[in-house]
Amino acid sequence: MKKLGIVYVLFLGMLCVPNSVVAQTEPNNDVVTIDDGFQDIFFEAIKQKSIENYDKAIDALEKGKVIQPDNPIIYFELGKNYFAQKKYKEALSNFEKASKMEPNNRWAWVGIYDVYYQTRDYNAAIPIVEKLVTFKEDYKEDLTSLYMNTQQFDKALTLINELNDKFGKSDKRELYKADILKDSRYQSSEKFNLLDQIKKFPKEESNYIALIYMYSQSNQEEKALEIAQKLEKEIPTSDWAQVSLFKFHLNNNDGDNAVKAMNIVFPSKKIDSKIKHRMLNEFLIFAKNNPKYETDLDKAISYFDNDKEVRVAKEIGKFHYSKSNWLQAIKYFEMHLKNAEDDVETQLLLMQAYTENQQFDVLAQKADTLTQLFPTQPQFYYYAGLANNQMKNFKKGISFLESGLDFVVDDDALEINFNIQLGEAYNGLGDATKKEKYFIKANELIKKQKK
Repeated sequence: MKKLGIVYVLFLGMLCVPNSVVAQTEPNNDVVTIDDGFQDIFFEAIKQKSIENYDKAIDALEKGKVIQPDNPIIYFELGKNYFAQKKYKEALSNFEKASKMEPNNRWAWVGIYDVYYQTRDYNAAIPIVEKLVTFKEDYKEDLTSLYMNTQQFDKALTLINELNDKFGKSDKRELYKADILKDSRYQSSEKFNLLDQIKKFPKEESNYIALIYMYSQSNQEEKALEIAQKLEKEIPTSDWAQVSLFKFHLNNNDGDNAVKAMNIVFPSKKIDSKIKHRMLNEFLIFAKNNPKYETDLDKAISYFDNDKEVRVAKEIGKFHYSKSNWLQAIKYFEMHLKNAEDDVETQLLLMQAYTENQQFDVLAQKADTLTQLFPTQPQFYYYAGLANNQMKNFKKGISFLESGLDFVVDDDALEINFNIQLGEAYNGLGDATKKEKYFIKANELIKKQKK
């Protein structure tokens, strides 16, 4: 009796179950009736299964079933052997027989769950796991996954919030929740849940953050601000509170407090860089209309010096360039180029900004340097020629223009500009023949473009 009982416990302990399963109370030792013939057959089946001779194990168990047809352990062991062979239909049939004979034995239900899980019959698995929950609450984690797999998101969300409330959050559950909340149908109930969580746990920052985000996404800015203010009150050191307060201060034209909020958020490692970029863009527009905050804007840009995803100074320069704010565009392009001299695009934008702002002496020096750094880049020769022409250094202008023209390939617009500047240079030198030559060439290219 003792030997059989011990063996029964041992092989139960070897069961494979999904996720976390804790052993239940040991079955009574008298489950297996003492019978010399049965005992020998049963141990033969266990031995054969342990060395993966599943067919021989099944043959032995079938013989044992003839001797004790009402013994649930026979059907349970048959289920395990068929399961190991991936004969899921036969495995399920035997596990179900065992569960009917001994409905309070968790392991038979686990076997049924194993089959449904392996065959991906998640709908059928749900009532089985709901039964397993009555044995062990840990199975609620499995139930959450099953609800997700069967798209029963309302049930999944309810269960996730229950488990979060009772055991704390987990990465897996939070990923599930984020996926569910992409659908606006489930956001209303989640808002109520988060409000409830904030009441229960006023020092838990993540609940405020999630609710602020949800309100912002649904354009409920006033409610987002209200939650941000609550967060600031409960957790004065919270960086996230300042994200929403920043927008509130800008809307109220309160630049001083907006700057304070911005200078808390930008150094923070907790805040996503995309949020920081959005804030900077908003402050850029504000500073354009409130020039006294330009110094604060420059300081803000310094926080992004090592940001490889977005070159902030360059983007601000482009913003001013598009508005024809040439001085400001020049300022930020130069700031960007201090650490990115090889950025040809920005160098060319800067050249054009100098031109528009009629800073021809600076343009001449800068373009000359760039022709040495980028000797095959024709645009820099063009700007060097243009600048020297404007300063009446016509011979020097011609030298740059003739050198650069050799590098122009398949760019009619640029070639036209070269010829115009060469015509201007020779006109300045009083050479009417060559002036006419280059102006005629420019006109021919213009006509060609119009065809």
